[in-house]
Amino acid sequence: MADWEIWVVIGVLCVATAATRSSFWMIGHRVTIPPRVQEMLRYAPACALAAIIGPDLLIDTQGETQFTLANPKLLAGIAAFAFYVWRRHMLLTIVFGMLVFTLLRVFHIFGSGM
Repeated sequence: MADWEIWVVIGVLCVATAATRSSFWMIGHRVTIPPRVQEMLRYAPACALAAIIGPDLLIDTQGETQFTLANPKLLAGIAAFAFYVWRRHMLLTIVFGMLVFTLLRVFHIFGSGM
């Protein structure tokens, strides 16, 4: 591609991003979302987070799924989930989960680590 083509693509992507992100702001007061759809949208962030974190906890570096005790990511995720259920504090849950994961990897507990 020529330099000018790259700049045109960047410009078009900027316009497309701005248009899609600002459309709700510009016409949002004219459009009403049904209450049932609003209720469903409340769960979208949790679903997106699960879709991002789930594969990372279950798939090892070779691309294979591990449901074993040799998977320190899965064990740390379970420990973090239990901690969150107990304390209901997101920042402490993140710190606790990372601490458990680090300890499992440093001490090679339940396997060789990832």
